Amino acid sequence: MLTLSRNAILILALTAISAVVISKAVSESWLANAQSTSYVKAPEFHQTSPELWLNSEPLTMASLQGKVVMLDFWTFDCWNCYRSFPWMNEMEARFESDEFIIIGVHTPEFEHEKVRKNIEEKILEFNLKHPTVMDNDFRYWKAMNNRYWPSYYLIDKKGNIRKKFVGETHANTEKAKEIETSIQSLIDEPA
Repeated sequence: MLTLSRNAILILALTAISAVVISKAVSESWLANAQSTSYVKAPEFHQTSPELWLNSEPLTMASLQGKVVMLDFWTFDCWNCYRSFPWMNEMEARFESDEFIIIGVHTPEFEHEKVRKNIEEKILEFNLKHPTVMDNDFRYWKAMNNRYWPSYYLIDKKGNIRKKFVGETHANTEKAKEIETSIQSLIDEPA
């Protein structure tokens, strides 16, 4: 027969009580987070010089309030990026009348991708009409904690980051449908 000292019994009792208290606290914390509608605000664009923006004057997150924004992190030598442009151009045309905008964030991998003239030529080649910001110093890439080309971030009408998608995307694929459904849901939300 196993006999326990008073101290051992006390330690076991306190351990059991602590486990219940911790479990309840974790459950309550999880429930509060699950019911929370707080999101992370998209960081402000640090590129304010007109020379760093193509197809647009410099934009701010404040000027985009009331619109659903899709940030597209790309670089022009990335095959996965430019193979996604036909889908993106179709989608941009489809949502044209809605409160939706795509903003390209051109974050270069190589030195020649930092040259504005080269980016301008690629924007013409790929028929990109949306605003594009040059992120040569990776500041916006880092502010968004991004890691991949291409990456798409959906920002709601209040400036909150709501979704992230990574990788080459083509029309009528599951990923494209998921992104488009998410955009429509954000458009349908009140401002």
